[in-house]
Amino acid sequence: MKRDYDIIIAGGGLAGLIVASSAAYYSKQSLKILVIDRNPFSQLGKKTVSGWVCGDAVGKNTVDYMKDRIKISWGHPEIEHPVKGVIAYSPDHETGISFDGEGYILNRRLLPKRQYDDATKAGIEVRERIALRSLIIEDNTVVGVEGDDLDNKTVFKKTAKLVVDCTGVTSVLRTNLPIKSFIQRRIDRDDLEATGRYIYNFDLANDDKTYFDPDYCIIHLDQKLAPGGYGWVFPKGKSKVNIGLGVQQKAFEARNKEMGVRPDLKTLIDEYVEANPVVENPRLADGTEDDGNAWGTWQVSVRRQNDCLVANGYMLVGDSAWMPKPLDAGGIGPAIIAATIAGKDAVGAVQSGDTSEKGLWQYNKHFINDYGYKTAGLEVFRRMLQGLTNEQINYGMKHFLSKMDIDKITKGEHPEFSTVDKLGMIIRGAMNKKLAEDLRYCANMNKTLVDHYYNYPDAPEGFPEWNKKLQAHLSEAFARYK
Repeated sequence: MKRDYDIIIAGGGLAGLIVASSAAYYSKQSLKILVIDRNPFSQLGKKTVSGWVCGDAVGKNTVDYMKDRIKISWGHPEIEHPVKGVIAYSPDHETGISFDGEGYILNRRLLPKRQYDDATKAGIEVRERIALRSLIIEDNTVVGVEGDDLDNKTVFKKTAKLVVDCTGVTSVLRTNLPIKSFIQRRIDRDDLEATGRYIYNFDLANDDKTYFDPDYCIIHLDQKLAPGGYGWVFPKGKSKVNIGLGVQQKAFEARNKEMGVRPDLKTLIDEYVEANPVVENPRLADGTEDDGNAWGTWQVSVRRQNDCLVANGYMLVGDSAWMPKPLDAGGIGPAIIAATIAGKDAVGAVQSGDTSEKGLWQYNKHFINDYGYKTAGLEVFRRMLQGLTNEQINYGMKHFLSKMDIDKITKGEHPEFSTVDKLGMIIRGAMNKKLAEDLRYCANMNKTLVDHYYNYPDAPEGFPEWNKKLQAHLSEAFARYK
C-alpha cells in the first residue's frame, strides 16, 4: 500500500530533528521524511509555554558521537559556553567530586534554528503548528498520525511506513498506543521529578567556586535544599547562569512536613538563588537569545528507558522513551545517542521492507549496547540516594568514593564502592554501617543488571522471559530502598 512518507517523526525538538538528520544521512537523502511539531518554526521543540526548559548541559563526548556518525556539528551561538566538567558538592560543601569531563552549555532557544537549517538542507520536510492526537492503525500496525492543523483549522492526517515518537515524556501517542506491544504506556509518578530553573544575568558578589564557577557545572546534593534531587548552578558565561533544582515529590512533601513549611517549587528555587553568596542582583535573561525562555518548570523522568522501544511501525526516542539519566535527569546526551542510532535503524528497516516489531528490534539492542545497559543500575542507585540523610551523604562522599568510583561516574556508570570493604571495622556509627551495606548491595545489584541488559533478547519472542527476570531484580532492589 502506498504511504505519504517513508518516515514521519512526531516532535521537532532536539531528538526529533537529530533522528531526521540521521535518517537522511544514512539513506543518502533517498527517503521521504516528514517532521511534525506543534510549535511555529520560530519556536520548534518548545517544551511548555515557559519555553525550552532544560538544564542545557551536555557532554562533549555525546556531541562528538553524533558528529562522528552523521557529520552534524554544533558551534556558536547554539553552543553558548564550554565547561571543563561537573563538580558535585556534599551538603556540608567539604567534599567536591569532579566528573564527566568536557562539555557544553547549549542555548536551547537558538539550537532549533541550527537543527532546522541542517534538516531542510538535507531535504527533510518540516511542518509547523500541527497538534497530533493519535496514531493511525491498520492490522495491529502503526501506519500514520492524525491531529489538527492549528493554522488552517483542518484535520491533519498522513501515513508512513514508520512513525518515530519524539513528543516528550507525556507523549499521548505512547500513552494511548492502541496495538499489541511490549512498550510500557505510562510512567509511575515516583519516577518523575519536578524541576525548574532560571536563566539569569547577575553581578559577582564574591569568589566562591563551590557556588559558581565559570569553568564547571556545579551540583549541590542536599536533602533539605532539594529533597530526593539536587540543585544546580550551570555557567552560561562569566556572569550568566542556568540555576535551578529538581525534587522528588514524595521526598519534597516529607521534607515540608518535617520542617513545618509549605513552599511550592518556585519558592524553593527562589530561596536557593537567594542563598547563593556569589549571585547578586539576578536579572532574567531577556535578550533575543533567551526570549521567552528565562524561567520555567517541567517534569523529567528518572528511571531506566522504556523496557521496549519498538512496536509494529513505531519507535520511541528521547524523553518519550524516558531516556534521561536516572541519576541526574540529564536528557540531552542519551537523546543524541538514541536519535543518531534510531535514524540509522529506521532507514535499515524501511529499506528492507520490514518495519514490524521484529524488523525494528535491533534498535533496542543498539541503544542498550551504547548507553542503555547502565540505566537500571543507576535507577537503583538513585533510589538509594533518595533515602539518605545529609549526614550520610557527607560521610559517604568523604569516605566511600575512590578514584575508580569517580572514573565510573565520569563514564555515566555506577560506582563500585570497593573502599567499603577495605574500611571494614573503622566505619563509625550504625547509620554509616547501614550505608556501607546499602552501597555494597547497590554495587552488586548493578553488576547483575548490567549483565542482564547485555543479554537483552535478540528477537521479540525472548522479551517476556527477559522482562520477567528484570522485574524480579528491580522488585527486590526497590523493596530495599522504599
